[in-house]
Amino acid sequence: MRTPPNERLTSDIARPSPSAKAESERRCILTGETSARDGLVRLAISPDGLVLPDAAAKAPGRGAWIGVTRAELEEALADGHLRKALMRAFKGAPLTIPDDLPARVEAALARHLGDRLGLELRSGNIVMGSARIEEQARSGRIAVLLHASDSSEDGRRKLDQAWRVGNDAEGSGERGQVLPLDRTALSVALGRDNVVHLGVAGHPGDMRAAERVLQAVSRLVHYAGNDGTKATNRTGRDASGDADLLEGGAAHIDEYVKD
Repeated sequence: MRTPPNERLTSDIARPSPSAKAESERRCILTGETSARDGLVRLAISPDGLVLPDAAAKAPGRGAWIGVTRAELEEALADGHLRKALMRAFKGAPLTIPDDLPARVEAALARHLGDRLGLELRSGNIVMGSARIEEQARSGRIAVLLHASDSSEDGRRKLDQAWRVGNDAEGSGERGQVLPLDRTALSVALGRDNVVHLGVAGHPGDMRAAERVLQAVSRLVHYAGNDGTKATNRTGRDASGDADLLEGGAAHIDEYVKD
């Protein structure tokens, strides 16, 4: 098992103080490895002891963090390692681990990404439509280029080439990110019809929107086990690559047991 990489996104991000760094790191209960909390997934328990994903890491009470892939979580669930780790993390509190927890985690991460994309759209940071994306990509105004999993190779190739031109990266082979979400899921998340490609606006002086989106993308991609297919983006971070995930989702928890 492994935890996902948590690279520095841009050179102009202030280096955190030692205390801030310590507060932003968590230990994976399954691997024992420590990573930035933004790269891990928090688990929490409901009042009746049901273990559920807390993708936004905002639920009150005790939490447990994991940084493994879905296949690794399924293995840990099957062999009892997950239960033992959770019992330690929650200090022996009565708990129930749903058989579909791995699927719930993926659904929660997909929904979290969809929510992030929706927020960035309302903030004016999302560019849609192939013609508009191509124009802005060529002019260097697209920080991150994203493709639906069912987008065509020809469509991706055309936009990737425009993006490389705007990024002064012709000949590098760099390409946009193929998401583990299809066009239906992206359309649901953004409230638009037939979203196949999208760009996240940004320039060297302001990559904040791109960083926020990529944080959500990288967690989902890593958990889905697609790390082998990586695409480079202008933030310097690597991340690789259905509506059911966004609509079915993991259950929201209204209340949690507090410490």
